[in-house]
Amino acid sequence: MTDTAAQPDWLNQVYCEDALAGLARIADGSVDLILTDPPYNLGKDYGNGSDQQSAEAYLCWTEQWIDAALPKLKPNGSLYVFTTWRNSPEVFVMLKQRMTMMNEIIWDRRVPSMGGSVRSFTSVHDTIGFFVRRKDYYFDLDAVRIAYDAATKKARSRSIFVGAKWLELGYNPKDLWSVSRLHKEHPERADHPTQKPLVIIERMVKASCPPGGLVLDPFMGSGTTALAALRCGRNYVGFELNRDYCAIIEQRLAAHRAAAQAAQVSSPAAPARRKPAARKNAAKKPVAEDVSI
Repeated sequence: MTDTAAQPDWLNQVYCEDALAGLARIADGSVDLILTDPPYNLGKDYGNGSDQQSAEAYLCWTEQWIDAALPKLKPNGSLYVFTTWRNSPEVFVMLKQRMTMMNEIIWDRRVPSMGGSVRSFTSVHDTIGFFVRRKDYYFDLDAVRIAYDAATKKARSRSIFVGAKWLELGYNPKDLWSVSRLHKEHPERADHPTQKPLVIIERMVKASCPPGGLVLDPFMGSGTTALAALRCGRNYVGFELNRDYCAIIEQRLAAHRAAAQAAQVSSPAAPARRKPAARKNAAKKPVAEDVSI
């Protein structure tokens, strides 16, 4: 989408409306990545009843949004969906009937070791499903490799490791992602009960959406998917029911754009390149000899 005149009016927009109705705006086969964090149906207050349905109604609604969203994907597109262990078996089966599952990713929220249930093990993770449409799906591993620390590199300094790509570029992230949840004092935190860390969302965007590509999030929440897309040089489109959250999204995106513009203005202009000196010609024109005494 490099031709500005050809860009659709819904590009880089977040609509404050129900995704089931709003997805009709998006052209089929136009999206590189669907990345979304829908309600888990755990009774959270999102200013509506979306997280307070019966189990049967919730699964019916989940199937509805999946069937509305998947046609928007390109043939080589991918999908990441956040869920909970309570619903992941059913949600993953729905998606397996329509796509190929590549990973079940466990997000360890690094919850402090205190409190919790006394009748079961304390739940400290979210589940993420990674699905693709076909075998030639886009995936840029080099964009998300994790650098080896100095000790590891030193331990592998023998000649057989010299020039090894995996050692220079880093290792492939595993399917257990240990990233702290956003506590109330975290500078990234917005007024949303289930906000996800940017570092997680950006990893997905970099790996599964090409630069300049399009990310769709039917349940924007605090707008982290849109912000991650913007920071990573991708386009976005999405939906959010709660008007207060829509205002938060607008504020976060505006703040990022303002900071990026300020940084661009304050950065010194690159110095003009000096014209290279003319190369001396070996066959120089003879100069008249000075015969003065």
